[in-house]
Amino acid sequence: MTRITPLPAEFGARPFRVAEALASGVTPSRLRAGDLLTPTRGVRVARSVTLATPARSAHQQDRLRADLLERAAAVAPALTPDQFFSHGTALALLGAPLPYLRATAWELHVSARRPAGQPRRAGVVGHRLQARAPARGTAHGLPIEHPARAWRQAARTWDLDDVIAAADHLVCPRHRIITPADLRAEIADAGDLRGGLLTRARAEVRVGAETAEETHVRLLLMRAGLPEPSLNHRLQDSLGRFIARLDLAYPGYRGAVEHDGRTHAFDEQQFAKDADRWDAIRDEGWLLVRILSHHLRPDPRRALAKVTDALIARGWRPGVD
Repeated sequence: MTRITPLPAEFGARPFRVAEALASGVTPSRLRAGDLLTPTRGVRVARSVTLATPARSAHQQDRLRADLLERAAAVAPALTPDQFFSHGTALALLGAPLPYLRATAWELHVSARRPAGQPRRAGVVGHRLQARAPARGTAHGLPIEHPARAWRQAARTWDLDDVIAAADHLVCPRHRIITPADLRAEIADAGDLRGGLLTRARAEVRVGAETAEETHVRLLLMRAGLPEPSLNHRLQDSLGRFIARLDLAYPGYRGAVEHDGRTHAFDEQQFAKDADRWDAIRDEGWLLVRILSHHLRPDPRRALAKVTDALIARGWRPGVD
């Protein structure tokens, strides 16, 4: 059996460029050995290297995000100094929700700005963008477009509500990525898109929404003429003790709405905690409406009816309050 020469330690735990390895004395034949993979042209990575933490979530978005991170990490060594991840790829690396509910994989978008050429590589959607002053950052150690710019780029093909959900994530204080002012500045600097879609989206962005589901439920309720809910309302008892943080709340009516994605249903201990929390909310005299996915899809009128009925039961009158 032929013994494989060990790689230098610097190449044993990450993807590396072929040119980099050759310059360090690794032979071409070693780079063709079976213990190495070729994730993209000019890059090698040891089969034993894990590029992203496997997603242990029942949520499809989490699995797609983990797959995207792995592919981006494998391609990153091949990027030139002019190239970076952009569009929905940059947003996904920042944790923002993407709209592709039925996708089996997310596209890998790589951009460069003029005068650099368009990135061309198998498995990559390449873009040659207009010249602008650099404003890049990093996510997971990978080069990305500025978040507000990536948001505008993705909006070229996304629906309005998906653009709003991504912006809600970016401006959420819990994530500390950008501010609403950054969104306004991007529209002012680079212009709006598709008949004013970005301006319409920005008008419905709210600081505090933590999930795309919260955003979509809020938009559904407000567009139907229901009052605008408070986001992530902190519920306390009469002594000031914390009870729960409510996704969407109507303090004046002591009513709350939460989207239940059922992710906790697979964890018996967590599900028990959730059940106790629901009881504690009701013990404070609040009416809690739980919205599940089948209330929103395929017909969101089921979710709307549940919340409307709850608010009416608490004294709200359409067209009056």
